[in-house]
Amino acid sequence: MSFQAYLDKIEEKTGRTPRELVELARERGFEGPATKSGAVVDWLKEDYDLGRGHAMALVHVIKNGPKISTKHVGSTGVHRDASDTLWLDGKATNPANG
Repeated sequence: MSFQAYLDKIEEKTGRTPRELVELARERGFEGPATKSGAVVDWLKEDYDLGRGHAMALVHVIKNGPKISTKHVGSTGVHRDASDTLWLDGKATNPANG
């Protein structure tokens, strides 16, 4: 599953865009590289019933922003992503899905 697919699935499961969840995380004090992954995973499990894999995708965005490694961009594997920048504003508005 691509990184973007994880974020799209999070939106399906929670009814919130990744950007909305990042904002909620900031309100809870989760922001930047020093954020403890376990605390975010626990919050997402408790409030949204997200599993660890999906939660860790969002942890990456909370800690590092929407940029990801280019190692899977343009590849043909199951983890391929179309871009090194994740779309956080909802899959319905993602130009790559149009």
